[in-house]
Amino acid sequence: MTASNQTGKQAPTWDIDSIFPGGSESKDYAAFCAQIEADLAAAQSRVSGLHGVLSETRRPAWAAWILELQGISERIHLAAMFALCLVSQNVDDAKGTAWVSRTTELKSKSDILKASLESFAKDQSDAEWDRLMKSEGMPAIRFYLDEMRRIARLKMPEAQEKLALELAVNGYHAWNILYEKMAGDIRVDVEMDGQKKRISLGQNSARLSSPDRAVRRDAFQKMEEAWESRAELAAMTLNAQGGFRLSLYRNRKWDSPLDEPLIICRMKRETLDAMWHAIDTGGRRIADYVNAKKHLLGINRFCWYDQEAPAGKIEKSFTFGEAGDFVAEHLGSFSREMGDFIRTALDKRWVEAENRPGKRAGAWCSRVPIRKEARVFMTFSENYDSLSTLAHELGHAYHGFVLRDEPAFAQRYPMTLAETASIFNELRVTDAALGAAQTREEKLALLDQKLQAALIFFCNIRTRFLFDCRFYAERKDGIVGRERLDALMSEAQNEAFFGLLDPADGYHPLFWASKLHFFITDTPFYNFPYTFGFLFAKGVYDRALKEGPAFAKHYRALLADTGRMTTDDVALKHLGADLTKSEFWDAAVARTVADVDEFVALCGG
Repeated sequence: MTASNQTGKQAPTWDIDSIFPGGSESKDYAAFCAQIEADLAAAQSRVSGLHGVLSETRRPAWAAWILELQGISERIHLAAMFALCLVSQNVDDAKGTAWVSRTTELKSKSDILKASLESFAKDQSDAEWDRLMKSEGMPAIRFYLDEMRRIARLKMPEAQEKLALELAVNGYHAWNILYEKMAGDIRVDVEMDGQKKRISLGQNSARLSSPDRAVRRDAFQKMEEAWESRAELAAMTLNAQGGFRLSLYRNRKWDSPLDEPLIICRMKRETLDAMWHAIDTGGRRIADYVNAKKHLLGINRFCWYDQEAPAGKIEKSFTFGEAGDFVAEHLGSFSREMGDFIRTALDKRWVEAENRPGKRAGAWCSRVPIRKEARVFMTFSENYDSLSTLAHELGHAYHGFVLRDEPAFAQRYPMTLAETASIFNELRVTDAALGAAQTREEKLALLDQKLQAALIFFCNIRTRFLFDCRFYAERKDGIVGRERLDALMSEAQNEAFFGLLDPADGYHPLFWASKLHFFITDTPFYNFPYTFGFLFAKGVYDRALKEGPAFAKHYRALLADTGRMTTDDVALKHLGADLTKSEFWDAAVARTVADVDEFVALCGG
């Protein structure tokens, strides 16, 4: 492997001009989207003449149309991914925001075509469907199509599903776009380095991990004040989205708001319950970590803004190039293919990492369909947290790389398995850093990284899950007011954090407003899959530790199956684990809190 050429201090901007030159004004991009629009219309026209019972003569035409739909879907993914790049790199890009809306419309039209396929599929006999699935191009995507057929039988009649999808564009999904614009426009005034500055919420969120508690408190208060000015609008948005979902579920005769996310995640309710039960029992050891950290930091009360408070200190700062080299080296020592892939991603500028105003908060990765590439978005801050984030997102990118030659419908893995490669990467680089740590302060900092992650996945994410459950339970009876939303959130935080948050002012009542995940319309309950992924990756990583580089090929095979198996079946095939039982989850939770004793000892507790 060659060294990365990203060795300078300045974190790079990404290369998206190689995808479509010209940004939001790109003529190539506009033409690409226009062609998709025309192809959608043509596909709609063709499918209108295909309805009916399958037969020897109709079978080739249906197989061809399904492959056509797959191709259109893949191009829409590329169009939407590019629009996301535009608004992420510049929240003030009005044309980019318009492209987000346009690609949302394209996806809705594609979903309407898929509804036609669903309606057709569910009406066919098992024998005829099986014959169709043996047609050219079908076997490789049969899992996806069989799953689609099964789910179709749980939905409304075709006309009603199509109407719901069409209305969602300018209603349901528009609330998501409105929220993102509202959040992106918010600025807060802070004092940094002796100067007053106006910064975005994304930049402000970085202050929540400051070692100075006064800075963390100020960042939190500024965030609360900012969202207080938008709370009523956010409440309207959340209620509108929740009301839409519940109306849809009622007409589909779905009993629980969890039905859709469980279907999306390809998992059983028993698996979800087993996971939370393990956390509710074994996860309580996280209290020992929090109490030791309070002692170390000299604080009597644990507040929301203390979750990311650093313990110990890693003196070394990392340029982006050094961070990339570290990630590539230690992933490469497990799998040469992984190391080489990371070098490619860095050298070809697939990563947007520059720290500048006007960027969206957070980090994400998306594959770049057709081109068989990926793009990573983050803001690099020259510390270990950013190194870990880089490793995490490059894990997502590697997962896409493993699936790059699969048909589009076979690349669609559930969110529960989407975190496997990313968290595997995090664990790998953190253990590598721990192995090289020379001082107590470094070891404390790295153990804190691991246990802080546990706190987030066991408590912070569970807060979101509990809130969602209770919000939907009350939304069934009507609008849930802003003050009640605050109360539901505080109650969820108290339970999920095992009572660790200070009852006086330790809660974040407006978390329901400030967290984008509650407003994502494509995926309800955008929370528990993260905790699932965290613990599932722990199980995979444990196997890697036991078997070493020899496990790399098995790990790759596991990732390759994520697009063509259920979550539970992937675990059973590759780990021999029954996820509906407690054993796997209890062991994963135990592995996670195993670091608590060493952390407490280093704290002098």
